[in-house]
Amino acid sequence: MTASSPAAPSAPHLTTVFSAMIEVGAPIELGVIDGGRERFIPILGGTISGPRLTGIVLCAGGDWQTVRTDGRTELLARYFLKAADGTVIAIENPGMRVAVPEVIDRMALGEEVAAAQYYSGGSPRFRVTDGPHDWLRKRVFMARGVRRPDSLTIEFYTID
Repeated sequence: MTASSPAAPSAPHLTTVFSAMIEVGAPIELGVIDGGRERFIPILGGTISGPRLTGIVLCAGGDWQTVRTDGRTELLARYFLKAADGTVIAIENPGMRVAVPEVIDRMALGEEVAAAQYYSGGSPRFRVTDGPHDWLRKRVFMARGVRRPDSLTIEFYTID
């Protein structure tokens, strides 16, 4: 490195923002469309807690899924949070879950599957009015999900 070369940037750091415990309803199966099994999972409610945000998950929205034959499940969750101060926050969380076919089949049957048996991540974006939570519009986030038969726990992180 010469005196005029810029220093390499440091690796990003993840900071925990909040955790969401989301209750989900029974899947609605659409069938195979364009080579993928399409399903919709309704979001029934839940809670959010953490160092930067607390409140509830509203009973509005859901998770659109396309299960591919190569072990990928493409996810697009759209729903609403309500912060403890009453602010409504829209969230859109595109993501992916990857597992071997046997694990995908067990999940589809509603069985409990250990988080170590699949990969699940997302890149959420938030929409919120100006005010105490507008910082959600001004950061890049990542999320990691753990799926249970009737619920989902998602950890949200900001990339610093």
